[in-house]
Amino acid sequence: MNPNYGMIRTAAASPRVWLADVDKNVSEICSLLNRAEAQRVSLVAFPELSVTGYTCADLFGQKVLLDAAERGVASLCDHLKGKPLTAVVGVPVRYGNHLYNCAAVIGGSGLLALVPKIHIPCYNEFYETRWFASGADFMDGKGGKRVVYAGYDTYLGPDVVFSLGETSFAVEVCEDLWTPMPPSGWHALAGADIIVNISASNEILLKHEYRRQMVSSQSGRTISGYIYASSGWGESTQDLVFAGSSLICEYGTVVAENKRFQKGSSMIIADLDVEKLVNLRQKSSTFGTVAPDGTRDARMVESYVRIDCGAAADTDFAETLYRKVATHPFVPIGDDAELDSRSREIMSIQVQGLCSRLEHIGCKTAVIGISGGLDSTLALLVAVMAFDTLGWERSRILGITMPGLGTTDRTLRNALDLMAALGVTVREIPIAPAVRQHFSDIGHDESQHDTTYENSQARERTQILMDVANKENGLVVGTGDLSELALGWATYNGDHMSMYGVNAGVPKTLVRYLVQWAADHYFDGSGDAGRSAGEILRDIIDTPISPELIPADARGNIAQKTEDLVGPYELHDFFLYYIFRFGFSPRKVFFLARKAFGKEQYSDDEIKKWLRKFYWRFFSQQFKRSCLPDGPKVGSVSLSPRGDWRMPSDASPEMFLKELE
Repeated sequence: MNPNYGMIRTAAASPRVWLADVDKNVSEICSLLNRAEAQRVSLVAFPELSVTGYTCADLFGQKVLLDAAERGVASLCDHLKGKPLTAVVGVPVRYGNHLYNCAAVIGGSGLLALVPKIHIPCYNEFYETRWFASGADFMDGKGGKRVVYAGYDTYLGPDVVFSLGETSFAVEVCEDLWTPMPPSGWHALAGADIIVNISASNEILLKHEYRRQMVSSQSGRTISGYIYASSGWGESTQDLVFAGSSLICEYGTVVAENKRFQKGSSMIIADLDVEKLVNLRQKSSTFGTVAPDGTRDARMVESYVRIDCGAAADTDFAETLYRKVATHPFVPIGDDAELDSRSREIMSIQVQGLCSRLEHIGCKTAVIGISGGLDSTLALLVAVMAFDTLGWERSRILGITMPGLGTTDRTLRNALDLMAALGVTVREIPIAPAVRQHFSDIGHDESQHDTTYENSQARERTQILMDVANKENGLVVGTGDLSELALGWATYNGDHMSMYGVNAGVPKTLVRYLVQWAADHYFDGSGDAGRSAGEILRDIIDTPISPELIPADARGNIAQKTEDLVGPYELHDFFLYYIFRFGFSPRKVFFLARKAFGKEQYSDDEIKKWLRKFYWRFFSQQFKRSCLPDGPKVGSVSLSPRGDWRMPSDASPEMFLKELE
């Protein structure tokens, strides 16, 4: 068996329809089932009434059509017999004196259940109440009914959760989703990880965007995967047009979407991460609370019937993965307008956090250590935007650059030029004399470039910033970012400490992106050195990341490059996101990293090496995160000891490291 990494392969199909010709429809459905089986799909959804066609109208009153539909379901059961594939198809089912618009759930063992549509529309172009009764007939507290259909003794009712391998799913039909309280909400509370919606949704101007938003939102609200399959080519165009809209969503994100208005059949495939959904539900204390007092309506949930579909397909996700794994999950994606909007949103969070803190303590001076590196640059930009927002003079910002034993001409020049270009007050305070005096006081050999050599400089800089802030009645703005906090890449009580850390919620890959955005969209004034702020910012982006605590090389270039020591930040940010956002294991994070970056960028050994480094540093450096300054949460991952991450400083990483081996 191949490892499934907590995933399941799903599909949404929109077959070409022949109205009232069940044999042709079943043949087309079987053809799509064969395609799904060849791709190792475990669960595939077909549209509403796909066995007959949705737009048969008064033909639904004909016994010939209903009998043919039942035979068609029997044929589909024969086709899937013994296969690790579960299909959900739409079929009209007669029970008692009523006709029900049902989803037939068919697995390798035959017909598993018939799930009736609950909300039957009767407005505008839809007159389903003319032909169909509501599945609410089976919601009297006693559950559904046992019926014989297509040669199977099966269950008829809407309150069903199906087990499929290690996951579970439930079904709602078309209009059910468009109501104020969709059945899928109760399905999710009853344990369904995935919601299947078989639909026949016509196209009118702007409807598609609304439908897309609704499906996506419902998957987010229920913390579920959502498979939506709608009718397409072949349905009657007498009054309406059906374009075969199909969507597969996961927790508010569209992971697969077909091209509408296709001639013929279509099918989309997506691998849904059920482990991610389960972990998110576990972390959400409000998932499952539906009453003001926080209790659940146990009667609704406990009435559900559980039906086993058997094993899922043995899918080799390592070979082919039908989902995109972003290499930089913290960095916004989208068109130019969306990217601009998200960047402004991120920086607005940082800016308002700082504005509020300055106003609250009655402080109109900010003190920032400016190194010419990315983090201090972003902190300075946030401070400038905050002072602009408050209507204060930028000169009230004290930018202090403190060249030390490893500072290069390039970073010093960029620090001085940027402060001048932005109009803040510039101070240059060299720290070498003070550090050398400190070495003498503690008996340290300056030629020994060890941790003492490095940390002495970092702590000297922090002392200067704190004391200047006291003298000027100011607030020290911290520059350290989320990636550095995760790795513990900070000197305890050195750059680890500030009075408000504006970058605490921003990982390194996002810091670089935001500085680039600021250079392109916000800061373009000229500096005293003749370079615009934008030009200086771009040069800072191109400068190797370094604390510059070790002397430069013979050519005056940076000798101490952070990523050579702790590893590539893009990998560490990737690890950070998937470990702490979703609680994934080392094995799964390694698998996702291989899929995201590919062997061309990082070999398996490199990924494993830096992932091992990440776990070791994260656990060993927790004591630094246990006493962090205040700072705003920006994204979905935060390591604040007062909020998102609470961990004992003496926890062991051994289990995680062993799994990596």
